[in-house]
Amino acid sequence: MNDLRIDRLRWWHLPAVAEMEIEIFGPEAWSEGLLWTELSAGNDYRAVFEGDRILGYAGTALNGTELWLNNIAVAAKARRRGVALMLMDDLIERARAHDVKSVYLEVAVDNVPAQRLYDRYGFYGIGVRKNYYQHTGTDAAVMRMDLSHSSP
Repeated sequence: MNDLRIDRLRWWHLPAVAEMEIEIFGPEAWSEGLLWTELSAGNDYRAVFEGDRILGYAGTALNGTELWLNNIAVAAKARRRGVALMLMDDLIERARAHDVKSVYLEVAVDNVPAQRLYDRYGFYGIGVRKNYYQHTGTDAAVMRMDLSHSSP
C-alpha cells in the first residue's frame, strides 16, 4: 500500500470518476455534472491514487457538527487492497479535526460488503428510506456513527 496516496479530487478528475460511477453503480451512477455540482458547492471529495490512476474516492458534506458521507466507491480491480479503509480513516480524521460529532450515510440494504465496512467503524442503523434508489427500487439503510465512540 506504500505506493497509494490520498489527495483532493479536482475537477479534471471528474471524467474518470464519472466513468467509475457507471462501472460500479450502473443506473444509479452520479453524472459528471452532479459530481461537478458537489465540488462547486464546496463538498470535500478525496481520492486514493496509484500514480495518476484513481482507485477509489469518497465525498462528504459538512453541516455544522454533522458530516454526511455522500459517496464512496472503489474500482473493482482495486478492491481488497485497503482503499476503502484508507478513505474511511481519512474522512474520520478530517471530521475529528472539524469537531464533527456524528457522521451519517445511506447504503443500499442489499450492499452487505459496504455495511460490514461501516459496522467495522461503529456505524449503526437509524432508519430506512424506502425505494431510495430510484432505478432499482432498493431501500437505503440510514446509518450513523458517533465520533466520540468510534474506533476502527
